[in-house]
Amino acid sequence: MKVKQQEALIQKPDKSRPDAGASRILLAVGIICIAAALRAPFTSVGPLLGMIRDDLGLSGTLSGAITTLPLLAFALLSPFAPGLARRFGTANVLMLAMLALSLGILIRSSSGAAMLFLGTAMIGLSIAVCNVLLPGLIKGRFPERIGLMTGVYTVSMNLCAAAASGISVPLAQQSGLGWRGTLAIWFIVAALATLFWIPQLRNLAQDSAGRKGQSSGAMWRSRLAWQVTLFMGLQSLLYYVLIAWFSVILVGRGMSSSHAGWILSLMQLAQLPFTFFVPLWAGKMKDQRRLVLVTSILFIIGILGVWLGASSWMALWAICIGIAGGFAFGLVMMFFSLRTRNAREASELSGMAQSLGYLLAAMGPALFGLLHDVTGNWNIPLALLAVASILLLVVGLGAGSDRFVGDKR
Repeated sequence: MKVKQQEALIQKPDKSRPDAGASRILLAVGIICIAAALRAPFTSVGPLLGMIRDDLGLSGTLSGAITTLPLLAFALLSPFAPGLARRFGTANVLMLAMLALSLGILIRSSSGAAMLFLGTAMIGLSIAVCNVLLPGLIKGRFPERIGLMTGVYTVSMNLCAAAASGISVPLAQQSGLGWRGTLAIWFIVAALATLFWIPQLRNLAQDSAGRKGQSSGAMWRSRLAWQVTLFMGLQSLLYYVLIAWFSVILVGRGMSSSHAGWILSLMQLAQLPFTFFVPLWAGKMKDQRRLVLVTSILFIIGILGVWLGASSWMALWAICIGIAGGFAFGLVMMFFSLRTRNAREASELSGMAQSLGYLLAAMGPALFGLLHDVTGNWNIPLALLAVASILLLVVGLGAGSDRFVGDKR
């Protein structure tokens, strides 16, 4: 479909009211604040896992479940989030999700293993709702600035995620907070985001919940929707497997733990600029297949470099993987808007893609580790990651084409 035809299908925001500009700025600030609160409560756990395990006497399986449980919660609730928004209103559901997120952070750090897992589940369910609804809200309220708002949203989320990973151990060890106090700090971010969202309960009273769009059942029968879903799943699989095992692979190749940790941080830092710029580029392109091609090539180069390349070049391979991850995440966030006609469809596609995507992400690290245990080396696991990168290209070429879910072609 031509760009002018696509623009005609997008409902423009009402700019006739004098306070429309101020309301949109306030909404943008609210979205950014929520984005900043979404990943930090999750990524801050990994570096503290050893302390948590030793303090509570958890087994290795239960310790791993602390990081897997939120991903399973993402997969469980994501398909239902659009329906909740249609029934109760997007602003109201997001407010309840942020309240639950704030409460879950406090419960997680309160006492005992039971509270740890209860709070973790609440955090996962809350983040799932926000993950699904925010792309649709951006499409409905910022149709002329989808790329910019998606870029700001994704970079805010990933920047806070990286910061949380980096400061967790120093805060726990050097400030005397311990793991409980360090995890509880993120309540401040979630609570502030909740406060900034309060004005939207009035401003978004007439939101996109009631607009007509393709039903959830039809979405699950759409070939394009499945291509976007598989793209989401494969990029999530690659990201979470590499986050979980990259340092272990490097240590197995003779690198020190501190050096391996630095390389992992470099990979995450390389991702950040592209989570902002890729949505901007994607929004200006008729289709995004060239960006998909760059994404897959960089993943393949990076993974093959880790597998077969020289250890002295490991920083370069990590940068390639990081840039590829930034491209992939920025693209899939844009696909939710670019491949749909309205905010409701965007939320439904987001729910479908994130449900299956995070299910793959939850299974990926465990299967990757199992393959290593069975084979005794990293050859087959890394070869499968290279295959996943090729599959990412195949489904991405479909997801990046210039069409909408529900189109006949």
